[in-house]
Formats: sequence, structure tokens, C-alpha cells
Amino acid sequence: MDNLDDVLLDVEEKMDNTAKMLKGQFAGLRTGKASPALVEGVQVQYYGTPTRLRDIAGISAPEPRMLVISPYDPNAHADIEKAILGANLGVTPLNDGRVIRVPIPELSEERRKEIVKVARRQAEEARVAIRNVRRDANEAVKALQKSGKISEDERDQGLVDVQKSTDGHIAKIDQEVKNKEAELMVV
Repeated sequence: MDNLDDVLLDVEEKMDNTAKMLKGQFAGLRTGKASPALVEGVQVQYYGTPTRLRDIAGISAPEPRMLVISPYDPNAHADIEKAILGANLGVTPLNDGRVIRVPIPELSEERRKEIVKVARRQAEEARVAIRNVRRDANEAVKALQKSGKISEDERDQGLVDVQKSTDGHIAKIDQEVKNKEAELMVV
């Protein structure tokens, strides 16, 4: 990176991507209501190739506690059923020959607490990733100053800007995990 602006833009992009990734992980956590995100990423052995479920079937949630999976290939029903059972999601698919229905059972208090722990762990992993981006950016800013491309004042301001970005993204993650916990604990 040749200048401070490139470093700061790179920091923002990487931290935004980390926050988006966490949001995607949270979408896959079960909350007691049907969400296609619960099964979208399940890997199905489709003609010997691991394929995401969303790539070989339509997934919808016509009712609050029911997912309906409509495979594009009628021969994939058994493979999809097997993959959902193997994914250990706590749900049992029902195959009627045309579509696969996945009833979403009510979550127990104990299961809700387990899912909250998973959400907190995922959030902590995202915080660590953001701190790693900060560390790399700080090193890049110091290297720019050392090579004479920026002054000491610009270096100091760059370090402050990187820290502001880090604080903002960590606050976003904290809010996301708080929202997910509240969503999970609603009965």
C-alpha cells in the first residue's frame, strides 16, 4: 500500500466483511421460527459432489414453524433428507415425494442458552478478526512512516483513525450479539 488512504480503505472493507460474515452466521442460528438460512448452507452430496442446498433446491418458509424445500431435481430428495439429518440441526425432514417439509420444533430453555453461547463465541471470533485487521493496519501505517511516505503526524492520525474504525465495528458486533440474544430468548 502506497498511502494512508489505501490502508484506511482496506481496513474499512475488511472490517465490514467480518461484520457481514457474522451476520450470516447469526442468520443460520435457530431461533424457534422458520428461516431458510437455517438450511441454506447444508452440504448435500449431489451426484457425488458436495453442493449447498440452496443451489439445488428452492427453500421457503410458508408458516412460522415450517420450512418447505422444493428440489429442482426429483432424484435429490433422499440426498437432501440425509444431509439435513447429518447436519445436526435438531430438525427432522418429512418427504412426501414432491417437497420436503421441515417442521421447526419449539426451543427448550436449555437449547436457547446453548445457542446464545454459540452466538457469543461467533461474536468473539469476529472481534478477534477485527483486532487482527487493526494490528496489520497499524503495522502498515508505521511502515509507511518508516519509508518516508508519510510524516509522524500523519502516522499518528492514521493510527487514531484505525482505532476509531476498530471501536465502531466492535460496537456493531456487540449490538448484533445483543440483538441475537434477545431474539433467541423470546418464548
